[in-house]
Amino acid sequence: MSARSEPLRIRVSREVRVPDRLKLERYRHTPALGPRVLFFSGGTALRDCCSELVRYTHNSVHVITPFDSGGSSAVLRKAFAMPAVGDIRNRLMALADTSLQGNPEIFNLFAHRLSKTDTREQLIAELESLARGRHRLIACVHDPMRKIIRNHFREFIERMPDDFDLRGASLGNLVLTAGFLANRRHIDPVIFIFSKLVRVLGMVRPVVNKDLHLAVRLADGKEIVGQHMITGKESAPLQKSIADIWTVQSLDDPTPVQATVRRKMKRLIGEADLICFPIGSFYTSVLANLLVAGVGSAVAANACPKVYVPNTLPDPECVGLSVADLVERLLALLRRDAGADAPVGSLLNAVLVDSRNANYPGGLKKKRILALGVEVIDLPLVQGDGSAGIDPEKLVPALMSLT
Repeated sequence: MSARSEPLRIRVSREVRVPDRLKLERYRHTPALGPRVLFFSGGTALRDCCSELVRYTHNSVHVITPFDSGGSSAVLRKAFAMPAVGDIRNRLMALADTSLQGNPEIFNLFAHRLSKTDTREQLIAELESLARGRHRLIACVHDPMRKIIRNHFREFIERMPDDFDLRGASLGNLVLTAGFLANRRHIDPVIFIFSKLVRVLGMVRPVVNKDLHLAVRLADGKEIVGQHMITGKESAPLQKSIADIWTVQSLDDPTPVQATVRRKMKRLIGEADLICFPIGSFYTSVLANLLVAGVGSAVAANACPKVYVPNTLPDPECVGLSVADLVERLLALLRRDAGADAPVGSLLNAVLVDSRNANYPGGLKKKRILALGVEVIDLPLVQGDGSAGIDPEKLVPALMSLT
């Protein structure tokens, strides 16, 4: 995994070796007994890491932001006043056991999107074909999964508003939405069912089961509401850095609204063997999870190692910010909940970087990170010239070694 001849000896909450080859070999032999590595994330940044992750543990926990307000998620959220399910679907399928009979067919079904050019009548006819089990994508799925999915399509058709825009809709999102509505607007039951049926090798949960959105204030005082307006993917990239972030009830009102973490989510955080703030959109995918009251204090209460893995590729949400700037902002948001006097060591122990091969936008500023009381673990994480970003085959073993 490492180009170095000897493993790094470092301190996190104790002295560890990276890579720890004996530990990695033990995890590879018994992934069902692997460590509970908890990721605060969203989006698709960790998708490629999941296939590597399940080689070492089937007990990872993925806390997902449900605040996406763009694309087909926006249509579902507007129609049903619900949290976004697209990132949940992505992570479930990324962790699904691909060796299980029927799983590739389910993956293709969940990943399929309806046409953007067909008429409404044609799109409804396609949904009806799915509900009757005649559509090619569901005809090859085995029971009982086939019957469950058919029932969910029928449920969605019955609940779908007359003016619902089906163009470009993700079939997986429609299925999860139907399950959410059928379970009295609770997302955990439908996640549990599908996790068992496709054997998801880990746990996926939204940080909160609320219909909320994100808002930010830029360094020049401008306020922007809506995740889709912040990421730089569906709108013009931000010209100024983000100075603050919070949750709101409506895309039309920037008034802050506070959600509170659920008891079972606090328990999941408290039971983690390692907590990771990973690659991904820094504000809308990583920090957004920490906006929920009780998350920061739950992180601080767990004595396990906590590590941050900054992006090696440009992040439109981090205009002009160094890695040291991002570490400061991560600590500040954790302390917003855990308390201003929360020790750094209870919130963040180390930052994983590759100063030799990666070119961090905004720079690294290693001395500033160390001055904050956070260790810098510098090891190979990227391939070649770094243009492809972080290599899962390097990152995942490093994280496993730190558990």
